[in-house]
Amino acid sequence: MTHADELKSTSNADLKGKTALVTGASRGIGYAIAARLAQNGVNIAVSSSSESTSMEAAKNLSGYGTEVLACPADLMDVKAPAELIKKVVEHFGKLDILINNAGIVIPKPLAETSAEEWDKQMAINARAPFLLCREAIPYLKKSDHASIINISSVVGYKGYVNQAAYTASKHALMGMTKVLAQEVYDDGIRVHVIAPGGVRTEMVSLARPDLAEVAMPTPGDIADVVIFLLKYRGNAVIDEINIRRSSNRPWK
Repeated sequence: MTHADELKSTSNADLKGKTALVTGASRGIGYAIAARLAQNGVNIAVSSSSESTSMEAAKNLSGYGTEVLACPADLMDVKAPAELIKKVVEHFGKLDILINNAGIVIPKPLAETSAEEWDKQMAINARAPFLLCREAIPYLKKSDHASIINISSVVGYKGYVNQAAYTASKHALMGMTKVLAQEVYDDGIRVHVIAPGGVRTEMVSLARPDLAEVAMPTPGDIADVVIFLLKYRGNAVIDEINIRRSSNRPWK
């Protein structure tokens, strides 16, 4: 191998014509990811809990020239993930990319958190990604560019007060992702997790109002990382990317 060969980059995969499902895609990080995908020629199924917001997001994203399908789904419903995957595959005929981004946080001390609030956060943040991955695997196995990206959080490995249920759900998502990546490795499905700290979104404003004046990454910053992971198909595989705000100290 020459020095020129050693310096060659393989991070230039063409995403045009691929099909992706993005959950929580009507705003924030999910919408930014969907927009970046559309800009790269990816056909997208956009999902949110509301039909109106799903339709609005699909209408806006269609302006990029790719095919966009609105797929509202209540991820609290245990049957919704299977129905969502079925709808996407029936419409597009395939699935190449699954982005599990949908998530909720109900910030409360553990002693004040109800069982219903615990279950809701676990259902949307952990159970829904599990079911979506399970239902998507048979179709992803047929793809030559199969990728799953789970959007976790810094609380997937840390813990913050007033976020016990949310932290537990993101720990569960991290654990599931680690096992899934190993189980589908030989099928050519790449599984990644992105664990951001505070990002300038409505959710962070709710959970961490103390960060209101702090400079934070934008949803577009996270979307750029997603595109990098999807385009890079070299011999080096990235399992996890942790992202912190510039105002936070390194490794804290």
